[in-house]
Amino acid sequence: MHLNKRQFLAGTAAFAGSATMWQVSAQGAEPITASHSVNTTIYAAHMVAQSQGFTEQEGIQMHVIEAQGGSNVRKILAAGQVGYALGDSSHPLQLTNRGRASRILMATDNRCSYANIVVRKELYDQGIDTVEKLAEYRNDGNKPNIAATGIGSGTWVYGTYVLEQLGVADQFNWIAGGGSKTMLGGLQTAKFDAIMAVPIWIFEAEDAGYGKLLYDISDADSWHGVFGGNIPATVVYVLEEAVTLNAELTQKYVNAIFKAMQWLGDSSTDQIYAAIGPVMPGFDEATVKREIEYYKKIWQFDGAFPQADFDTGAKVWFREQTKIEPLTYEEVTDMSFLDNAQKA
Repeated sequence: MHLNKRQFLAGTAAFAGSATMWQVSAQGAEPITASHSVNTTIYAAHMVAQSQGFTEQEGIQMHVIEAQGGSNVRKILAAGQVGYALGDSSHPLQLTNRGRASRILMATDNRCSYANIVVRKELYDQGIDTVEKLAEYRNDGNKPNIAATGIGSGTWVYGTYVLEQLGVADQFNWIAGGGSKTMLGGLQTAKFDAIMAVPIWIFEAEDAGYGKLLYDISDADSWHGVFGGNIPATVVYVLEEAVTLNAELTQKYVNAIFKAMQWLGDSSTDQIYAAIGPVMPGFDEATVKREIEYYKKIWQFDGAFPQADFDTGAKVWFREQTKIEPLTYEEVTDMSFLDNAQKA
């Protein structure tokens, strides 16, 4: 569970480049270190908590490390290099399975933003406008290729579940597509017939004219038709020892993130962009604002992660393919900190 030298240096370099953007200047503030994958809209809660002074209000000085990957967030949390994590809900389940008991403290969304499926525009123009029709497509007798970032990744976990629920899981070939450049390049060059896609990949493929959204999780009917209910895909999670040994500090962190989620719910797209845009280099303003509009549909502004949502997610997480052993809601959640934040 330890980072190799290259991963550690990448993480600390990202920290040096981003964590100093909004330094808390209040004297006597308690320092904490948190992590998320990269500075992008899905992790707006961390950025807003800093930019709007919610961490300062709670008397904490939060340094955020961009770990350059969700699995790296999980690893540096387990190694004790950060105290708090914002990331995929499957990660605390995996940590608990591996003997590092972890707790989910709150949710920041209620659907998985990377369970979208984008098909080649050429195929869509031929009338392949549903996943079921794509399943019937054959190129020289071969099944259609669909790419996830990696076999076993979050995009693969949710993608395989979508295909299973639509009854077409055995009619596709899965390919590891890698990152943005190779995923989109593979779709554009017809190496992939379809890809699992985060919002920004949808925008890029459709704007450039080589892709078309086939399965859209932002459409409530499409999501619920497959998944049957809310599934928080992005959560605040910690090692259990943070709950028992640092309860007061943990409460302050949860308070700040809860305030950030409330602020996101009350703010306009322009206001949110002003808060997070400065730490998202490489993304143009129009694209970030489109992502904000997208996430406004699926953010969990009250932070809730009820038993019902866990039960819905369990059908996705605890399958033979994921290799995650079943756990109970009580084993992996602690909503007491959120309850306190909501009452404050």
